[in-house]
Amino acid sequence: MNARLSLYQKAEEELYKLDRTVKSDFYNFCHRFRLNPDHPGLDLKPLKGNARIYRAKLGSSYRVLLARAGEDVKGLPSWLVLAVRHRKDVYEQLDVAVNRISGEIEFVDLSVVGESTLRRAGVRLTRAEPEAAPAPEEAPAPAAEPVSTPPATPLLTGLSAGELRDLGVAEPLIDLALAVTDEAELDLLVRDAPLLSKDVLYGLAAGMPPEDIRAEITSQMRADTPVDPDDFGSALSRMTVTTVDEDVQAAIEEGDFRLWKVFLHPSQARLVEREYSGPARVSGGPGTGKTIVALHRVHHLARQLPPGHGKPILLTTFTKNLTTELRARLSSLMTPELMARVDIVNIDQLAARVAGESAPPGRIKNRVEDRVALRELRHLLVEAELESGPVGWDAEFLFEEWEQVVLGQSVPTRAAYFRARRAGRGKALTRPDRDRVWKLIEQFTARLDKLGVETWGQSAERAARFEIERAAKVTARREHKAEIGGGDLVHRDGDDGSGMRYLRHRYRHIVVDEAQDLRPAHWKMLRAMVEPGPDDLFIAGDTHQRLYGNQVALGAVGINIRGRASRLTLSYRTTREILAEAMAVVRGESFDDLDDGTDTLDGYRSVLRGPAPLLAGYATWDDELAALAQTLLAWRTELTGREGGAAGVSGRIAVCAADQERVGRIAEYLARHAGLTCAELTKDGPRGSGEIHVGTMHRLKGLEYQRLAIAGVSEGVLPRSAAPGRPRTQDPQRAARELRRARSVLFVAATRARDVLSISWHGAPSPLLGVR
Repeated sequence: MNARLSLYQKAEEELYKLDRTVKSDFYNFCHRFRLNPDHPGLDLKPLKGNARIYRAKLGSSYRVLLARAGEDVKGLPSWLVLAVRHRKDVYEQLDVAVNRISGEIEFVDLSVVGESTLRRAGVRLTRAEPEAAPAPEEAPAPAAEPVSTPPATPLLTGLSAGELRDLGVAEPLIDLALAVTDEAELDLLVRDAPLLSKDVLYGLAAGMPPEDIRAEITSQMRADTPVDPDDFGSALSRMTVTTVDEDVQAAIEEGDFRLWKVFLHPSQARLVEREYSGPARVSGGPGTGKTIVALHRVHHLARQLPPGHGKPILLTTFTKNLTTELRARLSSLMTPELMARVDIVNIDQLAARVAGESAPPGRIKNRVEDRVALRELRHLLVEAELESGPVGWDAEFLFEEWEQVVLGQSVPTRAAYFRARRAGRGKALTRPDRDRVWKLIEQFTARLDKLGVETWGQSAERAARFEIERAAKVTARREHKAEIGGGDLVHRDGDDGSGMRYLRHRYRHIVVDEAQDLRPAHWKMLRAMVEPGPDDLFIAGDTHQRLYGNQVALGAVGINIRGRASRLTLSYRTTREILAEAMAVVRGESFDDLDDGTDTLDGYRSVLRGPAPLLAGYATWDDELAALAQTLLAWRTELTGREGGAAGVSGRIAVCAADQERVGRIAEYLARHAGLTCAELTKDGPRGSGEIHVGTMHRLKGLEYQRLAIAGVSEGVLPRSAAPGRPRTQDPQRAARELRRARSVLFVAATRARDVLSISWHGAPSPLLGVR
C-alpha cells in the first residue's frame, strides 16, 4: 500500500445513493489508488478553482474528488475522499479548507445553492469538464433580458461577515449567507454545508442571539489545540472518518452506508471522551443526541478496557424494545470483539437475573405485570369492604403507595413505615391510616406469595438488597485482605463463580439510557453493582419524557452527580415546527432533574425546518379513521414515488394511540378499508413486516419516524377521565401527577416525528392540545 484513503461523511452519503455498479467501481478505484495514486488510469489532477482539491476518474462518467491530508504515522500520504459524482456535476467553485474554529476539514460545494442567491452574491459556476460545444443548429438561444425586481431584505439582517466568520461559518458561505432573503434559500444554502456552518446559520435564522450561538454551538465545537489552517494532517486527526480497506467492500456493495457508524455530533464528542471522577449525567430534550452519546460512551469505555473476557460494561434501559434497538445501533458502531465485552440487558431482566441468584432452590416465583397484581389488590379490597366497611382508598392509590414508598424505600416493618417519607404522595396519612394501609399491604403481598407470583417491582427491590449485601462482602473481603497484608485480588473479568463472586463488583462501568423511568430499587441495585470511582456510572435521561411514574432523587440512593451534569439543547431530529407543537404540551409544567432540583427545556431548539403539524378533529371515530387512512395512503405515495416501491416505506411511517384497544382498531381498519399492511410495535420490536408501524404511545419511546400520525387524542383519553367515584378534587396532588404523566406521554409521542406530524381526535379534543 502506498497511500491511506479515508471517506468524508458527505462522500459516504453520496455513495449510498449511487447504483451498485458505481459502488463496485469505487471499491476498485480505492484499491488502485491505495497501491499507486499516480497511476495514469486515475488521471489525478488538481482543479483550477482550488489547487487543494484533486479530481480522479471513476470510469468514463464519474469523478472522485479528493484532498491531500498530510501523512500517517508510517509516512504514507493520506488522502480524503470528499465526493463521488457525475462529471457534469463537478464545478471549479469547490472549496476545501480547515475551519478556524473546529480545526476540521470542510468541503463546500456551491452547486447546490439557489441560483438567485448566487447571482446576488456575484458567483457564477463553471464546470470543471465542460461539455463539447454544441453544433451550430443547436446553438443556445440568446439570453432573455433580466427582469428588474426590487431588492429583497436579507434574512440575516444586522449581521456582518466578521460575526459569521467568528462564529465558525465556512468562508465561501459567508457572503452567500448574507445574501439569502428567505428560509427556502437558506435551506438550499445549508443543505450540504459543513455541520458547524449549518447549525450556526439555522440558529441565527431562528432568532438565536450571536452570543447564544457562540456559547451553545461554536464553543462546543472549538478545537482543543491551536488551529493551523494549512495543517490538513492535524485537521484529519480531529475528524471521525471511515478508512477504506478490504473490510468495507461488503458494506459498499450492499449500499447501506448509514449502518457503518452512529453519527456523533462533534459538540458531543467531549462528553463521550471525558474522564469523570464519579457518576455523570447527560440531559436534554428529544432528538438532542442523549442516546447517541450513551452508545458512543459505551464504545469509548470498551476501547479502554484491558484484554480479557466477560462483560465488564453494562448498557441498560427500562423497556425491552428499546434494549433491542440499542443493541442493533451499538452493533453498527462496534466490532464483534468489543460488543462481546458489553452486557446489554433491560433493567427488569437484570434485576430478575440477580434475584434468581438469591432465591432458594425451587422458590423462584413467576413475575407478573402490574395490571395483574392490581387486579388481585382490587379483589382484596372488595373482600375487605365486605368485612369491615369502606377503607377510603382505591386500589391505584394503595398500589402506588406500596410501589413508591414501601418498595421504593425498602421499608421492612410496620414501625419503619410509620417513619417513611411520603414526599409528593399527595393525600396525607395519619398514624391510624398508616396502620390500616400496612395491614392491607401485608395481606396483598401474602396473597401474591400464595399465588407463587411477584411483581417486577418486588423483584427489583429483592435484587437491590442482594446486590447491596454482595457489595458489602466485596468491601469487607478487601479490607480483611489489606489488614493481613495480602496482595491485590487478581481475577479475570466475567469469572463470577461461587468462589469468586465476592472478589469484585459485578461491573467496571455502567451506562444507563432513558434513566428517568427507572425505579428507586433499580438505582440502588446499579449503585451496588459498580465500585464507586472514576467513570463508574454514565446516565442519560430527560424527566420531561418520564412515562411510568417512577421518581427518584439520585442523591438519596447514593449517586452524586453534582458538578458532573451536562445538558444538550439542540435537536437534530425534530423540526422546529413539530418541536413548537410538542413543547406547548409540557409548557408551564414542573419537572425534576433526577435530583433535588428542577429541569426545564429553556434554550431547547431545533436546527431543522419542515411543514407545520396537521391538527384535525372529526365527529366520530369512524370519520377519524377514514381520514387517517387517506393521510397514510398519501404519505405512502409521496415516499414510494422517491423510493420506487412500497417496500421502501416500512419503518418510515408510524401511527400511535393512547392504548392497545385503539391500536388494534386502527390496524384492523387500515388493513380492511385501505389495504395498508401494519407491523405492531411490541416489547420485542416490530412484529411482522407491514408498511405502517402501529403501537401505543409508550411503545414509540426511543424510536423515530419520518412521518407520524397520532390518533384518538380526544378529551377523556389524554389525560384519562377520573375513575367513577374518585373526583380529581379528592386528591389534587395525585391528579397533578396523572396530568404530568399524560403531558409526557403526548410530548414523547409527538417528538418521535422527524419531518411530518399529524394529530387527530374525534368529539372534543384533549385539553393538552390547546385547541377548541
